[in-house]
Amino acid sequence: ADAETFSGHEECHEQKKARKRNSKETAIALEKLLPKRCQVLGLVTPGIVVTPMGSSSNQPQEIEEGEAGFALLFPKIDGVKIHTFHFSKDLKNRVFDESKFAEAGLKNNPDLRVVLLFGYNSWKSGATRFLHQIVNPLNEKSIILAGGQVESFTSLTSENNNAQPGDACGVVGLAFSGPQIQSATVLLDQDVADERTAEAAMQRLKAANIPERNTIGFMFACVGRGYRHYKTKRNMEADAFRKFFPNVPLFGFFGHGEIGCDRIVTGNFVLRECNDIKDDLLHGYTTVMTLIHLGSTK
Repeated sequence: ADAETFSGHEECHEQKKARKRNSKETAIALEKLLPKRCQVLGLVTPGIVVTPMGSSSNQPQEIEEGEAGFALLFPKIDGVKIHTFHFSKDLKNRVFDESKFAEAGLKNNPDLRVVLLFGYNSWKSGATRFLHQIVNPLNEKSIILAGGQVESFTSLTSENNNAQPGDACGVVGLAFSGPQIQSATVLLDQDVADERTAEAAMQRLKAANIPERNTIGFMFACVGRGYRHYKTKRNMEADAFRKFFPNVPLFGFFGHGEIGCDRIVTGNFVLRECNDIKDDLLHGYTTVMTLIHLGSTK
């Protein structure tokens, strides 16, 4: 993603059309490289967080300027199901049909452990209300919710590349189900503004004792954080993560609003919160750090 391109909505109509066309063409080209059975979810964001391929111990990077991207591929894993889903705002109906949750594996699913949620076109009228309609029913103590607001999504699956209405708002995401999955998440709020407080947040995440083998880290940060928030020091939060999780690859993005809270899950999946306040899952100017452990390999 190019940070300058996405710095505001003042760009001219032709620029916006070109951006959508280019991202669509890129998505189609990438999908052609993958087997048809793959579920593909592509996101466009103002910046990314990526651990370069080669080794999980490589230095994770916060890329806030220029053009960059990454692909994260999940193999078939015994005991783990990963569902993609897409909920688009219905302009004719103000109430969301919650029966769609069951179709996406988000309801009546005792093995549901983690849901990654990504809202798009969040600046549209009614977008925040629609996001609440999705998030509130999922705000259970037995699952982890994490994610953020992106510019747009470029593809959901190979079969329905034209599924995204140009002016609609909605939510896309991934649901992770399986009894072997463990997860934990912490929220870095506005007060986390230096190396010491960033590392203190990582210490809380470390205290969850999530196994590091077969674990992925996700970082969803506000576009207003990064080096601007940390007084020109770059890569602060990714470096803090690596200090405590040197063998866990970290991926994510900078967006326009964050989804998540402090939730720590123990080995038997009993949830322990880091504070006594009722969870508020929608935030601004924060960073959400999440670990997802996919179980041990035999």
